[in-house]
Amino acid sequence: MSESTGTVYEDAALPREPIDVIVDPFRRFLHIQASSGLVLLAATAVALFMANSSSASGFLAFWQTKVGFSFGAFEMKHSLQHWINDFLMSVFFFVIGLEVKRELVLGELRGLKRAALPVAAALGGMVVPAGIYLALQAGEPGASGWGIPMATDIAFVVGCLAVLGARIPNSLRVMLLSLAIVDDIGAILIIAIGYTDAVNFTALALGLAGIAVFLGLARLGVRNSAVYAGVALLVWFGFHESGVHATIAGVIIGLMLPTKAWVSESRLGKIVQNTLGFLQGGQWPSQKERYTLLRQMERAARKAISPVERFETDLHPWVGFLIMPLFALANAGVPIEASAIAHPVAVAVILGLVVGKPLGVVLFSFLAVKAGFARLPEGVSWLALLGGGALAGIGFTMALFISGLALGEELSQAAKLGILVASGLSAVVGMSLLLFFLPKAEQASDDAR
Repeated sequence: MSESTGTVYEDAALPREPIDVIVDPFRRFLHIQASSGLVLLAATAVALFMANSSSASGFLAFWQTKVGFSFGAFEMKHSLQHWINDFLMSVFFFVIGLEVKRELVLGELRGLKRAALPVAAALGGMVVPAGIYLALQAGEPGASGWGIPMATDIAFVVGCLAVLGARIPNSLRVMLLSLAIVDDIGAILIIAIGYTDAVNFTALALGLAGIAVFLGLARLGVRNSAVYAGVALLVWFGFHESGVHATIAGVIIGLMLPTKAWVSESRLGKIVQNTLGFLQGGQWPSQKERYTLLRQMERAARKAISPVERFETDLHPWVGFLIMPLFALANAGVPIEASAIAHPVAVAVILGLVVGKPLGVVLFSFLAVKAGFARLPEGVSWLALLGGGALAGIGFTMALFISGLALGEELSQAAKLGILVASGLSAVVGMSLLLFFLPKAEQASDDAR
């Protein structure tokens, strides 16, 4: 800025390169996930404290309070916990859909060679834990909970990496983030296929019709976000009433949004230039023309950001700092009894996450590398990958979510306790391994290269 004129020069900012389009959303993602992990941890601590205090009955009963509406003969009333798990978490899954779309089109999953290692690691991190769980629970009432230890919680994993700071190579961060996103895709498929009971095909047809309308509006060039929000609610309602879990609607809508902006940056520049002369003191042709040009520039500026980038950027903080903590408050309140940790379901979950996750991640990664499909990221050893695989055993959010779908109340409580214990152990083991196998001196030389 010039001290004499106060002018802000256009070239005062750093130049942007094509790579920034990929890197900037990734940086924002990591920053929000690391910060929101602390909020999520605090909410979990509050839920556990309240569930084991003298106010436990009132606290747990609060989340079962019925809320809803009726319209004629139709009534839609559910508990607060249900609204959080089925409605607010649909927004969480919508953001997951956006992240998956971005990674598939612009990120680490956009090519087979780039995606091979995180995909292999994620598959191993799902198959082996599920196998361990089923081996311990086959033929038992808790067998249906096989999907619980397959999950990875991105927020807590990124939070642990943030605590370790410069010790962690950026390549390992990217690898674990990509692994967690593939893991989310697997969890979504598990929910859709493994935990859907009877299906109301009339309601499902309504949801599918909403998806068709959504696509039709996009093909026609409709750009009004409010219109799409209304259609998204229709899709959610159809899936909710169909028996297919309503959160799947959020994922589908997220995957349908385009990663390309409607207005290119060059066109935006021309539109701004066309109006610039008037903004710098020129004579407007007329009041109507002034309004038209300014509205056109305003609309072009907003539409120069792709829908995926805009909604992910706008919604990610709400998901990280409000929806996920609310989910933890409503679902992580588990009465803790030392004897309950020995419950067979809790033991199966703990072994699946603490042992199965790192074992599966390293084993399937090793097979993919040996087969020539993938290679280890620069600066990442097998022992460091073992530490990252241990961190992937922090299941938490998605694991709690699946436990509520898969098991009845009593077994679900045992599974939740197992998830909490396993997530804590995985965090300690993973961070300890990374601290041991990635000393500062080694990391400094990695960074220098």
